[in-house]
Amino acid sequence: MKFRKVCAIFLSAMLLVSSMGMASAATPETVQAKLSAMEKDTYGTEQTGALLDRINKLEKDYDGTHRTGSMMARVDALYSEIYTNGSKPSVLAELNAIEWNIDHEVSMKSVEKRVADMEMTINGQTNEGTYKKRIQSLASASFGTADLPMVQINVPKNTLIKVALVDPVNTKYLKKGDTIRYKVVADVIVDGKLVFAKGEPGDGVVTKVKQARNFGRNAELEIDYKQTKSIDGTYVATFMGEESKQEMKNLAMAAGASLAGIVILGPIGVIGGAFVKGKNIDLPEGTEFYIQTKDNTTMYGVATTAE
Repeated sequence: MKFRKVCAIFLSAMLLVSSMGMASAATPETVQAKLSAMEKDTYGTEQTGALLDRINKLEKDYDGTHRTGSMMARVDALYSEIYTNGSKPSVLAELNAIEWNIDHEVSMKSVEKRVADMEMTINGQTNEGTYKKRIQSLASASFGTADLPMVQINVPKNTLIKVALVDPVNTKYLKKGDTIRYKVVADVIVDGKLVFAKGEPGDGVVTKVKQARNFGRNAELEIDYKQTKSIDGTYVATFMGEESKQEMKNLAMAAGASLAGIVILGPIGVIGGAFVKGKNIDLPEGTEFYIQTKDNTTMYGVATTAE
């Protein structure tokens, strides 16, 4: 759905939709929780069986060998390798950079599927070996070097991100605590570094919802657009603030929408009494809008000449 066609509708809903902004999700603490997260990102679903067998499989698929030490130590090492950006980018950060360089979009598929799809795009067949080896080969093929052009950069707070709903939002069916999924629909580049890539996921949560009622009382909805995944695989705290709302208002006005046209979900009055019903907020899948980063954030970005 084109942004300008739905901008006025979304702005109308924004009069009743607010965002609180919260911290990013914490790192899982237990062996089971970390295993589940790694398996979902790697294979698409959580695996079954004995914990040790599941650890062995992940180690073999990523490294081709098994570590020594306690179960927790082995899981921590795997988790750090896949997700943690330290002196160098994580495995997922590198995979995101490569996929964006090939497709100019980052998918929400599993590592297994993403690697296979890129190999088919480049070579016409899938390769054998560990994920790390296959990702390194893809890096060399797409960038011309296994050393990716990823550098750390500070992304200022209130950096705008254009996103779109993955699922429809309708107050008629929502309840407090429901997850609202969305994804980035336009690359965000800061100082020549790609920091949020098209396709990256984000999620919010419904913090308050009231359905439309009689006497012209419109629905009420509060959504915390709490976190959005960046190109380096980390979740960044986000929210819908004044900058986001102003950006949408500017574009709506540029598209010719009057302020009267924007405020279409305002109160309709009580004429007719109980027979006059308020309006629910109904935003279809693909509705585009803006959110913004909550804090100054240091992350890895991909050096690019794209604009």
